[in-house]
Amino acid sequence: MSAPALGGVQVPRGSGEVVRLPRGASLSDFADRINANPAALVTVMFHLGEMVTATQSVNEDTLQLLGAELNYTVQVVSPEDEDRELLESFDLTFGADEGEDDNLVARPPVVTVMGHVDHGKTRLLDAIRHTNVMRDEAGGITQHIGAYQVHVEHEDIDRAITFIDTPGHEAFTAMRARGASTTDIVVLVVAADDGVMPQTIEALNHAQAADVPIVVAVNKIDKEDANPAKVRQQLTEYGLVAEEYGGDTMFIDVSARSNINIDGLLEAILLTADAALDLRANPDQDAQGIAIEAHLDRGRGPVATVLVQRGTLRVGDSVVAGDAFGRVRAMLDDNGEPVDEAGPSRPVLVLGLTSVPGAGDSLLVVEEDRIARQIADRRSARERNAQLAATRRRISLDDLDKALAAGSVEQLNLIIKGDVSGSVEALEDALVNIDLGDYKDEVSLRVIGRGVGAINENDINLAIASDAVVIGFNVRPAGKAGEIANREGVDVRYYTVIYQAIDEVEAALKGMLKPEYEEVQLGTAEVREVFRVPRIGNVAGCLVRTGTIRRNSKARLVRDGVVVADNLTVESLRRFKDDATEVREGFECGVGLGSYNDIKIDDVIETFELREKPRG
Repeated sequence: MSAPALGGVQVPRGSGEVVRLPRGASLSDFADRINANPAALVTVMFHLGEMVTATQSVNEDTLQLLGAELNYTVQVVSPEDEDRELLESFDLTFGADEGEDDNLVARPPVVTVMGHVDHGKTRLLDAIRHTNVMRDEAGGITQHIGAYQVHVEHEDIDRAITFIDTPGHEAFTAMRARGASTTDIVVLVVAADDGVMPQTIEALNHAQAADVPIVVAVNKIDKEDANPAKVRQQLTEYGLVAEEYGGDTMFIDVSARSNINIDGLLEAILLTADAALDLRANPDQDAQGIAIEAHLDRGRGPVATVLVQRGTLRVGDSVVAGDAFGRVRAMLDDNGEPVDEAGPSRPVLVLGLTSVPGAGDSLLVVEEDRIARQIADRRSARERNAQLAATRRRISLDDLDKALAAGSVEQLNLIIKGDVSGSVEALEDALVNIDLGDYKDEVSLRVIGRGVGAINENDINLAIASDAVVIGFNVRPAGKAGEIANREGVDVRYYTVIYQAIDEVEAALKGMLKPEYEEVQLGTAEVREVFRVPRIGNVAGCLVRTGTIRRNSKARLVRDGVVVADNLTVESLRRFKDDATEVREGFECGVGLGSYNDIKIDDVIETFELREKPRG
């Protein structure tokens, strides 16, 4: 059924039907679903106050606005559903073990270490691995996700445990949440001297949302002010009740620095895994896994730390991970030794991808390189459309008038380059969510480019074209990029600790705010006499009533309580026959207001200045 002509165009109306659209869909995509002419939808959007072209990616709000106007219910497909539908079109599935129960074998537990910053997570992993990862971390804060496998003798059986270390700074919330979603057990590290802190609660919320068992490691018990009992009491308020208090959560007192009771923690992890989980996977199917971390290596190209979840990954397999694809050229274990295959719960470094995948991207083995390329290309296009829709500001004609009247919104463009994809993603997430409070309508931040690896000439050229600031996180310029940046005056900032970047960008945004001024009264003078001076005009003979009258200050003329002239300037100020800079209260003076001559006896001259108000 057709709607009445809208703007001379017939538009098909719905009757409440559901229309499913991908993120970043265009009006052409919508038109295909409802068998309409895209030009007709462009016309409808124009009448709704939106200027949208037929092929332009639009955001969810715009699609739903159009759907409501045409009586359709628009559902924007989630990224997970999009990916599942994409894989189904290639007869692929992700997240399920193939075969019967007989095909499943036991696999090692995957353990994520979480907790507040500086509570000793990395040192605890050091104690477990007998290595020192922490000394390489900037500021003592873990900036990347790492995965390691250790072997433990448990009940005379050699058991493996895979550990994932997640960053502790609050800016890495997204990475920490992803750590919880790929894990079987969470080890929550709480310092015995500090107790429960904000990020402890944050990590706990992620773990509980992922519905995984939690083992609490009460660290730093060898410190003088350690109070493990207080930690147990505090966590009771958040639903973690220790076994000794009648609950089902294992609390293990440890000291990573003094290597106390590390074996007890490993045993608790295995006991929890055996009691609460059925950890089995099919090692014989095509491998599936998660890219825990990825970066661009100068000598080896794109490399990804992959946690195999089911199946067995082998050298030579064709794989796709997010919008990256390739053939596994080589695999290294967490000690840097080459391996030919990796079974379930095994973390390996994979070489051979054509680009750097995102941290948290799913990895699949496919039959041939052609299929991997097609899946990667379609994912890349889909993500690009979604980003275009997300970064485009919706503005109606009414809003446009207001924006033009108020002056343009200041925008800070950023290009973010980092050494690993997880850091880039977390930094972008932290920057775009900077809270500007009351100033959010005056300044905005937009990330126009992001990537892994050194800052290259393309990044600098993009920054020149868009007047952007380049942020390098643990990376430096490559080739002539630094020279071009210096020559063209591109602002390139380098950081190794994330909160320094956040603080500086926040300060830059607030510095872009247009200054606000407030009027401060300087003084008032009553006109006692008016003198006519040749070639100058009228001069007011005044008595300063309050404050100070200053030369070159702003002034207004008040007559019988009404302002008769504003935006004047005290162009001349004399005390008897001498020029004066200022005249104070109680003294007489002569005041010239430039070319303004309509001055009468008993008028009041108010002088003031505009002072810039500090912006918080």
